[in-house]
Amino acid sequence: MRCAVGCGHVQQAPERGYGLETVRGDAAHPVNQGLACQRGVSETADPDGEWLTRPLVRKDGDLVPTTMESALERAAEGLGTALESDGDGVAVLGSGQQTNEAAYALGKLARGGFGTRYYDANTTLCMASAVTAYYDAFGSDAPPPTYDDIPEARSHVVWGANPAAAHPVMFRWIRQSADDDDSELIVVDPVHSETAEVADHHVPLEPGGDLALARAILARVVETDRVDESFVAEATTGFDELRAELPDAAEAAEMAGVSMADVDKLANALEDPTLLYWGMGINQSVNGTAAAGALIDCCLATGNLRPGSGPFSLTGQANSMGTRVCSSKGSWPGHRPFADPDHRREVAETWEVPVSRFPDDPGPGPVGIVNAIGDEVEAVYAVATNPVAGMPDATRVREKLEDAFLVVQDAFRSETVEYADVVLPAATWGESEGTTTNMERTISRVRAATETPSGVRTDLELIGGLADRIVPDLFDEVLEPAAVFDEFAALTAGTPADCSGISYERLEAERAVRWPAPAPDVAAGYRYYDATTDGGESAEAEPTDESWSFPTGSGRARFSSGEARPLPEPTDESYPLTLTTARRPDAYNTGVRTREDEPPTARVSPATAAALADELEAPVDASEDADARYGRVVSRRASVTVRVETDEAIPDGVVWLPIHHPDVNDLTLPDVDPRSNEPNFKQCAVRLEPPRERDIGAVAEASA
Repeated sequence: MRCAVGCGHVQQAPERGYGLETVRGDAAHPVNQGLACQRGVSETADPDGEWLTRPLVRKDGDLVPTTMESALERAAEGLGTALESDGDGVAVLGSGQQTNEAAYALGKLARGGFGTRYYDANTTLCMASAVTAYYDAFGSDAPPPTYDDIPEARSHVVWGANPAAAHPVMFRWIRQSADDDDSELIVVDPVHSETAEVADHHVPLEPGGDLALARAILARVVETDRVDESFVAEATTGFDELRAELPDAAEAAEMAGVSMADVDKLANALEDPTLLYWGMGINQSVNGTAAAGALIDCCLATGNLRPGSGPFSLTGQANSMGTRVCSSKGSWPGHRPFADPDHRREVAETWEVPVSRFPDDPGPGPVGIVNAIGDEVEAVYAVATNPVAGMPDATRVREKLEDAFLVVQDAFRSETVEYADVVLPAATWGESEGTTTNMERTISRVRAATETPSGVRTDLELIGGLADRIVPDLFDEVLEPAAVFDEFAALTAGTPADCSGISYERLEAERAVRWPAPAPDVAAGYRYYDATTDGGESAEAEPTDESWSFPTGSGRARFSSGEARPLPEPTDESYPLTLTTARRPDAYNTGVRTREDEPPTARVSPATAAALADELEAPVDASEDADARYGRVVSRRASVTVRVETDEAIPDGVVWLPIHHPDVNDLTLPDVDPRSNEPNFKQCAVRLEPPRERDIGAVAEASA
């Protein structure tokens, strides 16, 4: 699997040599039933980028090959020295690219071995606001709906996401459902994306206007008496307080930059069973938690919390959900509350470590971790993540990492590798054993289809090797995926994310199982909802009795009360354009597997391009592309040379750049949502300038 849809792939090694010869969708896998997107296939079978096949250590300023034993010893020495005075001396950065087993073991090492509060994963850069909003509303993380609900929905509202590019297999299901005569697809996005291109209706709100629009919709639902009063009374709390604070719908619509006709279109859609999907356009904002909570509020107020409806956050990375459940970064395994003394004691007893070693809080998030380097943090252990390209204000990230002892564990030579003191080459998909969890809570097996070079080990082996050298009593024996999974699953018993009924044997038989699964014959469907019908299990049977139960103090779902914060960097005379970032269909993450060695492409509207024509230049030799124009996008933090492409899909005054290019986050803001610690990637102020002579010369030379 390459993204969080969780498609099963069949992978086959060549008869001779190393690597993968065949990758295709697995027809027997219950998630995708043989479907597969081209990006997932090609990125797995034939990835770009430089594969790491030997350990490296820094010597006289250069990274040079060494033995695995020497690399592990050097890494353990540097990390151990930083831990001598305080467990917070080491920061650990994990990833949604690890298996469940590796994420669990890394969290055990970070929290139970090192005792550091400076531990997080790159999943916080994309999903933390949705996670926080789910906890606020339901007392538990992860969406209530599943893929099974997609065909049953009549309204599909995709907000701040582009699944046609990011999740093509899932989007096929959404589009098939929306193509029914009584169904529709509405896209809410400043950009006329690939998803908006095929939608029944597109609502082009202003960048950053999401919370205002969500409140306008709810206010309109209230004004027109379309609240599901019986559901609200039976299953929720806090609605009266929220209703009293709702803005005037027309005023909120104006703040969001949309018409009242668009507000009514969305309010009308919520009258039918609605799946409301959202992505990074909501989450990656200083108002991310509040906006995600406001979308959930729209579902709650209209009773869209039944099968075939509900709030569905779209996860990006292949195992972002598994990281949230397994890794102990924001909660203990199974979503046990981090600060709860009983849960802390149970985890400590399972791990056989003193509970006093655990940090008091889960830490400040990735941006806060970077801020602590050079102060409390002396060393950093980065696993399957590329913060030099993926973090906001990346220039500062590079400066900070230069001052730290840095251990990088990865499969490809990323930008972060260039700052490392030790590089541990790790196995990737198709080379590792374990499990992974998709966005609808389904756990699948991952198997190795090919051997690895002698200088490469799995994440699990490398984590165990470091632990043996730094905290030798943490793991009783050599880490094996099945045993690690069994320990994790047992620790989740009785939790909201109960996986105790899942085992490798069960996964071998069923291919995939959705949690919560508290027993070997139980797998979850829609969460928090129960119903009885006269027609038994028939899909057409109408429920005769419905009930809801949530893991909150009251047992009810909670309406939110988040208020909008001012955008951290509005446009002005010096920086009159708004930068936003998004996915390309053919690229993923920070692009180490799919990147081209060219400047990033900046997309602007025809009107914006015409107004800035004097700032754009053609390369000296543009014979290959007569329309090529180049410029520099400049923010208060950096400037980046870009190829400028005119695109009517982009609103006036907006510059669109891909998230995958390593230069883009030199421009972005380090401001974060105060609740989730997720950065404000989706909006900052920029201007467009002519390229420097040396930059345009380099572009021409590269194109020759």
